[in-house]
Amino acid sequence: PMYFLLGNLSYLETCYTSTFLPRLLASLLTEDRTISISGCITQLYFSGSLAATECYLLAVMSYDRYLATCKPLHYSTLMNHRFCIQLAAGSWLNGCLASTVFILFISQLIFCGPNEIDHFYCDPIPLMELSCSDTHLSILVDFIIVSVFTLPPFLLTLTSYMFILASILRIPSPPGNKKAFSTCT
Repeated sequence: PMYFLLGNLSYLETCYTSTFLPRLLASLLTEDRTISISGCITQLYFSGSLAATECYLLAVMSYDRYLATCKPLHYSTLMNHRFCIQLAAGSWLNGCLASTVFILFISQLIFCGPNEIDHFYCDPIPLMELSCSDTHLSILVDFIIVSVFTLPPFLLTLTSYMFILASILRIPSPPGNKKAFSTCT
């Protein structure tokens, strides 16, 4: 399971850099440092969904390490191949869902004036500053989505590693402690 999850994380990171690297290279070659509204929203969707997916994948990986360290005899039963695939797929679906909801709110905004942002990377705040319409609801939705889609995985990751640390500290032999700590790091 760990290598399957690491493979997912590696693929995710490759995709994540692909969301802004082409625009960065185009900016360097053409010296055009602007991005269109539609290009910005597209980039925002993919980078947002991949960032949210990463939060969930890291939480799944910490849960995997928790099971391997704190429940080693039950590990193969609890973290079987099917469950691992379900956790990875859930991470990807949650990431896409989070970004889709936010993009639906952003796409309802009315943009006026120069519909270009002087960045190679699209950030939600500069995008919302270009809007002529009221952005309070979009900002609130952004805050709620960030809270809902990043706080639970963070707390799960933190809790998993607290249990792992407590489990390692209960190991009576210093060589066992050292080996367990090196495995976790």
